[in-house]
Amino acid sequence: MQNVLLFVDKISTWAGQAFSWLILSLTLLISWEVFSRYVVNHPHPWAFDVMIMMYGTLFMMAGAYTLAKEGHVRGDVLYGFFPPRLQAWLDLILYICFFIPGVVALCWAGYIYAGESWAINEHSNITSEGPPIYPFKTVIPVAGAFVLLQGIVEIIRCILCIQLGDWPSREEDVEEVDVDKLKAMVHVKDEDIAKLDVYVAPHHDGAKK
Repeated sequence: MQNVLLFVDKISTWAGQAFSWLILSLTLLISWEVFSRYVVNHPHPWAFDVMIMMYGTLFMMAGAYTLAKEGHVRGDVLYGFFPPRLQAWLDLILYICFFIPGVVALCWAGYIYAGESWAINEHSNITSEGPPIYPFKTVIPVAGAFVLLQGIVEIIRCILCIQLGDWPSREEDVEEVDVDKLKAMVHVKDEDIAKLDVYVAPHHDGAKK
């Protein structure tokens, strides 16, 4: 069972990391459009629509990844002090009562929404000669399916935690640097860092002069 959970984690992680490259594409597109508009005086009417669709795609496709990494906003004032079993019970109730109905509704409504858009060959009306938006609307049910799959995995984790008394492991990913862990890895103590101030402080004082 744990291998299945980690496999779904990997799928969500892969999707999030793959679509994260849209950040770079979006940055390049915005920079190019600013240059085209204000330097060469040749703006592109479709650029604004494409920017919105790229950002929306990034936002939606990162949902499952964020859920897999427990990155969504949580009211953690009291939750962090609860034992794992109580945390699992609370999560399980919230997943069943709110998460599953909401995400299923998103998938169903998104499927209808995208189907209608494909049927009429819908294009954006925000700007003249707007680009097609039916591919973008297709992302809605696809992203919902990813989130739903990851949500089912989280429900299974809750059940396992209730049975075992501790949370199952998760797929690891790149995280922000933990200074204390980094010190332990390289076997450096605060005293060792303080000794380096002897070499840094004179140079710093000299630079001020």
